[in-house]
Amino acid sequence: MDISIERLCIENGLKMTGPRRVIARVLSSAGDHPDVDELHRRANQLDPRISLATVYRTVRLLEAKGILSRRELGSRRARYEPSGERNHFHLVDQETANVLEFSSPEAELLLRSIAGREGFELNVIKIELFGRRMTR
Repeated sequence: MDISIERLCIENGLKMTGPRRVIARVLSSAGDHPDVDELHRRANQLDPRISLATVYRTVRLLEAKGILSRRELGSRRARYEPSGERNHFHLVDQETANVLEFSSPEAELLLRSIAGREGFELNVIKIELFGRRMTR
């Protein structure tokens, strides 16, 4: 991930406590879309004093500031990723809950064309596809 959550926190005027720095670091380095429990587990590996309540409070604050986006990706637990106004595609495996993020210029062109026929100009495309990974 090429975004620094810590930098965004500072730009948004948030006080960067030790636990917030650790949580921001974990979020910035996440290549997946962790839920709060997984964020806590990873943050706890770096600083065992970070409580689950601290992770919850931090995630809610970052979401309220527009730094994090909450995603409902087919599981009972919300998952998080950096916010941003960029085209965004997810493939969600309904058996394992694994999420594959991908880009597709071809799909973007098709979707813009469809929207144009309906009188819309798209600003951002965000798509979530749900299925099961086929064995290879």
